[in-house]
Amino acid sequence: MAKISEIRWHARGGQGTMLAARMLARIAIAEGKYAQGMPEFGPERMGAPVRAYNRISNDNFSLYCAVVNPDAVVVLDPSLLDSVNVTEGLNKNGIIIVNTILSPSQIRDKLKLTDGKVCTVDATGISIATLGRAIPNTPMMGAIVKTTGIVTLDGVLKDIKHTFTEKFSPKVIEGNLNAIKRGYEEVK
Repeated sequence: MAKISEIRWHARGGQGTMLAARMLARIAIAEGKYAQGMPEFGPERMGAPVRAYNRISNDNFSLYCAVVNPDAVVVLDPSLLDSVNVTEGLNKNGIIIVNTILSPSQIRDKLKLTDGKVCTVDATGISIATLGRAIPNTPMMGAIVKTTGIVTLDGVLKDIKHTFTEKFSPKVIEGNLNAIKRGYEEVK
């Protein structure tokens, strides 16, 4: 049976989670893999907790449901650590990547984790510095690439350049590229 890498995203509506999950799937497909990127909604409103999922594999698969035992969990809004069990079902050797100014050891203690890898990055601070707005999904893409290796940094940068060219100004594109690079470089 093929190894399928699964990611579960936790965020709030408006933070770009759906876009990021779909983009990650698109990049994986462009790199020759099989992939899914799918959202899960509760109340569809700005600020409501949302989840999204990715499945990525080198082999074809036919599974389409929520991810319950993720290999990685990505948390775009650190306030969810107090209200949602973001580690539920996380594989023993899984990775959790949190957008926060706290250190990995502080997050490990907060979540009472004994296994796996905990990574942190100030994606909100990076997005404000590079994009002028608190949109943490872009720097989180860089952090995901660095910590999981599920896709390449070049693949992410190429995708942004290609998909954003017709929609955004060169300044916005450059800001997003810088946000991704900083997320990649600054994840702990």
